[in-house]
Amino acid sequence: MSEPVIAITMGDAAGVGPEVIVKALAGAAASLPFRPLVVGDAARLAKAVEVSGVELGIDPVDSVAEAAWRPGRVDCLDIGGIPADLPFGRLSAVAGEGAYRYVAAATRLASERQVDAICTAPLNKEALHAAGHRYPGHTELLAELTGTPEVSMLLSAPKLRVIHVTTHIGLVDAVAKIEPGLVERTIRRGHATLTASGVAAPRVAVCGINPHAGENGLFGHGEEETKVVPAIAAVRADGIDAQGPLPADTVFFRAVRGDFDLVVAMYHDQGHGPVKVLGLDAGVNITVGLPVIRTSVDHGTAFDIAGTGRADEASMVEALRQAVELAPRRGSAAVGGGPA
Repeated sequence: MSEPVIAITMGDAAGVGPEVIVKALAGAAASLPFRPLVVGDAARLAKAVEVSGVELGIDPVDSVAEAAWRPGRVDCLDIGGIPADLPFGRLSAVAGEGAYRYVAAATRLASERQVDAICTAPLNKEALHAAGHRYPGHTELLAELTGTPEVSMLLSAPKLRVIHVTTHIGLVDAVAKIEPGLVERTIRRGHATLTASGVAAPRVAVCGINPHAGENGLFGHGEEETKVVPAIAAVRADGIDAQGPLPADTVFFRAVRGDFDLVVAMYHDQGHGPVKVLGLDAGVNITVGLPVIRTSVDHGTAFDIAGTGRADEASMVEALRQAVELAPRRGSAAVGGGPA
């Protein structure tokens, strides 16, 4: 079987996406066993090559079939639409529209099994909204494009993996949304993802909602007992090694120490904070539950440094590495499929 084809969406053209892509493909990612296909704007990629000072040729193509994957060059499915004079570092509805179109095109290719996984560069939510696409981010956009009713966000950093029960909603709304079925499905999705990636018998830590995981009813209104405990009991009955509810103020330290393979966070900041403390440049965002494989950098568009050549490509390299590891090899009956 040949190497997997990874569709890399260019993200917001005014941000650091084009730059981290060309830096990664001209550097550490060049040795990974995959075939890259950037979905974006070929002229903007060429501009990023110029800004970054890397040696990489850009070959515009109109289809996957046209890609040649030549050494020292990268094929770009040229969606276009980005003006040559679009400034870096400025909010733009044009760039927001482009970012949407790149994701939509890559999702179609993955759904049709023309590519084996998607790796996304960052988009800007305000630009996306300015273009008329009202999504909180990539996760929700990909869920709608694939017709998936429920997905989970999993962040992976050195020594720490975190999957979220809720993500882009307010804290009060998150507590209201959390219920045993959602917690159980999240645990199962995370466990299945780790198992598929080669982790034997994953050890799962499940956070509580309140400080000290409620401390036997001292904090909160019994949310741990009514919303979390039944989910843990259900998955343990099926042989999943899940422990909790555990206090979030210590569980991440224990996971980094090696006690757990996965932490289940109840809401956005509970999970994102510890991962980002470990380093924005090393984190990877994986959408779990889609019918396609999708990984992403775990940083934003960084308008403050976009176009300066200073963006760090480490997160993009790691996102590509994980996309390669998760993607079925071309020729497999499961090409394009993802963990349930």
